Amino acid sequence: MTLIFLLIELELEREIYKGELSNIKNAVLPILGAVGGMAIPAGIFLILNYGTSAQAGAGIPTATDIAFAIGILSLLGNRVPGSLKIFLTALAVIDDLGAIIIIAVFYTADLSFQYLLVALVIFCLLMLCNRLNINNLILYLAGGAVMWYLMARSGVHPTITGVLLAFSVPFGDGSERSPSYILQHLLHKLIAFIILPLFALANTCISIENNLIYGLGQNFSLGIIAGLVIGKPLGIWLFSLFGVSTGLCYLPSNVNWKNILGIGCLGGIGFTMSIFITLLAYNITDMIDTAKAAILLGSLIAGTMGFLVLKLTLASPVNDD
Repeated sequence: MTLIFLLIELELEREIYKGELSNIKNAVLPILGAVGGMAIPAGIFLILNYGTSAQAGAGIPTATDIAFAIGILSLLGNRVPGSLKIFLTALAVIDDLGAIIIIAVFYTADLSFQYLLVALVIFCLLMLCNRLNINNLILYLAGGAVMWYLMARSGVHPTITGVLLAFSVPFGDGSERSPSYILQHLLHKLIAFIILPLFALANTCISIENNLIYGLGQNFSLGIIAGLVIGKPLGIWLFSLFGVSTGLCYLPSNVNWKNILGIGCLGGIGFTMSIFITLLAYNITDMIDTAKAAILLGSLIAGTMGFLVLKLTLASPVNDD
C-alpha cells in the first residue's frame, strides 16, 4: 500500500505542477467535492454507529477507488467531456490524499517520538537533495526504504512514507527524463500488474457464513453502504454546489449538475482503499468479512448508479478530450 500511496502522490504532484490543480480556481471545485465526499459519508456512518465498538470504521466509506471509478467512466466513451474526466481524476486523487491523512491521524498506534524524529530527519535530507538538484532516483528510494522502517517502528502507519517520498523526489520540468516521471511510469506497471492483484487476492476474499446476510443488516454495514451510495454523491454534489454558488469556483465547460451527481456516485466506489481502512479499523474476523461484503455491495450499487446517471444525462459525443 505504501507504493500505491507513492503513486497517488506522484500523480497529485503532477496535477499541482502541470495539471488541473496548477490553477487555484480550477482546483477549488474538486477539492471541495473531495471534502464533501469524505465528510458526509463519515457523518452518516457515525450517526448510525457513534459510541459503539464499530465507530472506528467511520473512515471506511470516505475513500474512492480511482481505477474503478475512471474505468467505469471510460465505458461511456467520447460522450464524456474532457473537463469531466479531469474533475473525476482530481477529485479521486485528492480524496485518496484525504484517506491517507485519515489513516495517519486516526489509525495510528502509540507513538515513539525518537523513531518519528529520525524519520523526519531523513525526509528533510531528501528534500535538501531535491533542492540541490540531485536526481539520483536510487538515493531517494533507499532513503524512502529507511524512512518506511522508521515510520513503522514509530507507530505512525508506514504508508504515510509514500506521501513524503513522493514530494521529495525531484519533479524538475516534468518531462520523461525527470525522476518523478520515471518513478511514476515504473510504478504504474508494478501496481497494475502485481501489487493490486496481490492485494485483491489477499484481502478481498470473504468467508460466506450463515450470518453474513444478518451482518449486512447491522448498523456498521448499513453505515458503510449508506455512506458510499448516499453520502458520497450527496457530499460531492452539495459541496460543489456551495463552491460554485459562492463564487469560489466555477462549473467546468460542457458539464451540468446532473453530471456532477453521476460523478459523485462513481466516487462511492470504495473497494481498495475502503478495504485497507477496514483492516486497520477492525480486528474481529466476522466484522472484517461483513464490512468487506458491505463495501463490495455499496461500491457495486454506487458504480451502477453513476454509470446510469451519466449515460442518461451526458450530451451527444464530444471531441474535446
